[in-house]
Amino acid sequence: MVKVTFESILEDINGFGPFQITIIILLYTPRMVLPGHFLLNNFIGALPPHHCDISTLDNGQFGNLTEQQRLTVNIPVQEDGSPKSCEMFAEPHFQLLANISNSSDLPTVQCGSGWVYDNSTFTSTMAMEWDLVCDRKSLTKTSTTIFFTGVMIGSVAFGYVSDRYGRRLSLFSSYFVAVVFGFSSALANSFILFAVLRFLTGFGLAGIIISTIVLSLEWVNIGHRSFSSVIGSLTWSIGNMLLAGLALLIKDWRMLVMTITAPLGLALLTWWWIPESARWLLVNGQVERAKFYLDRCAKFNKRPKLSPDLILETFSNMEITERQNRNYSYLDLFKSLKLRKLAVVTGTMWFGIALTYYGISLNVSGFGLNMYLTHFIYAAIEVPAKLVTHCLVNIVGRRRYQAATILLTGVCIAINMFVPTGLWLVRVVVATLGKGLSEASVTAFYLYTPELYPTVVRQNGLGFTCFMCRLGVSLAPVTLLLEDVWTPLPQFIICSITIVCGLLPLLLPETLNKKLPETIEDIEKPRTVN
Repeated sequence: MVKVTFESILEDINGFGPFQITIIILLYTPRMVLPGHFLLNNFIGALPPHHCDISTLDNGQFGNLTEQQRLTVNIPVQEDGSPKSCEMFAEPHFQLLANISNSSDLPTVQCGSGWVYDNSTFTSTMAMEWDLVCDRKSLTKTSTTIFFTGVMIGSVAFGYVSDRYGRRLSLFSSYFVAVVFGFSSALANSFILFAVLRFLTGFGLAGIIISTIVLSLEWVNIGHRSFSSVIGSLTWSIGNMLLAGLALLIKDWRMLVMTITAPLGLALLTWWWIPESARWLLVNGQVERAKFYLDRCAKFNKRPKLSPDLILETFSNMEITERQNRNYSYLDLFKSLKLRKLAVVTGTMWFGIALTYYGISLNVSGFGLNMYLTHFIYAAIEVPAKLVTHCLVNIVGRRRYQAATILLTGVCIAINMFVPTGLWLVRVVVATLGKGLSEASVTAFYLYTPELYPTVVRQNGLGFTCFMCRLGVSLAPVTLLLEDVWTPLPQFIICSITIVCGLLPLLLPETLNKKLPETIEDIEKPRTVN
């Protein structure tokens, strides 16, 4: 007798019909806001050229001096001739107008009356509004770290909620948290309040990331898993490109925050249609609810309803009758030998891949274009990498493709370590190729990771790996600061980590054309082809 599996049930009701396509549209469209929030500080935290405000010093002594002449007598200049940002002369020096004195020897003091900002590119940023300059300049990057800390903690929290209470409840909660605190952060009246609200926004967004991936994966058949994953990844690139356009059009930082958060409000309205994962319901013993959603899928796809006996047989074959009331936690990831190995390897890989991706992104030379166009081009470069991934992961397999893209990324980094800075075109081409390969490895791993974990702890597994990923993201800027110790040191560290991570997939099983594991026991034995 042929063993009935959930995959065979999906095939009976059409594992990639109108029902699944609708789920993908409803789940992945709101994901376009993710790069808007993740890279938001590139624009709202931008710091335009600025200098000390000297308007309060004018007590009539400046007479008919032009604005440039007033700057000359009050503010020292940098090597490129522009006014210094954080210093002013202790007193006006009119002799500088005749170029008869060296300004570098004159005493200076810190700005005492605020700053004047160049509004030619940005009219409003949080750095300008709260004067996050000079000794407070690091606070803009601090807010980014705080945001990603929220994402890290949210990954763990929503991973547990999703595996304990269901994917659907986890998704609603994450939408609600992200909407409430996303809009609230746009109304913050102080940097401290803004940082707290950004932490909570990141917390909510983490749930959206992992819940949408798992829900879409658990409703599509084996043949379309890679397609679903790549489509989800493409929404990141589309959202990233849209961010450049929105930031160009919306100059006020508060309005920009509200604009990129608004689509999540629409997502809340469409949430009611999104089904719970029937696979999760069966694994957790909720057979009647699973039958409800499977019948709904069959009706939507114009297929006959399933026999209740068939669903019960599938439930029985999942071998969880004695454990249907058990609550799985992150501790279960480390209790059995193979699952512990899986968690350590995938967690290490996600840490390294994220560190590499953001390390390259923050260190790739621009194209001599304005920041909006550069941002758009960098986002557009990722699209072909994702499309190539969709084709190749189904040909060469997940494991080999994952190893190849990570190792080739390391090769690109190593090459650029030895290419002279004078060969800027070669460096840009190699760096761009490395960024594309790095993006390809990220896209492939978003597909590969959930296929590796069993259903009972899949969300916990993704939560753990997402936590490790955000840890890598947070450490990428810190790693780049090590160039002050030794210029090639950051690239050496990133290259070394990349090479190690490129070898780790060889320790993982292949999942191409294999059914998803349902229980922890399933990964203790060889995968079977559906």
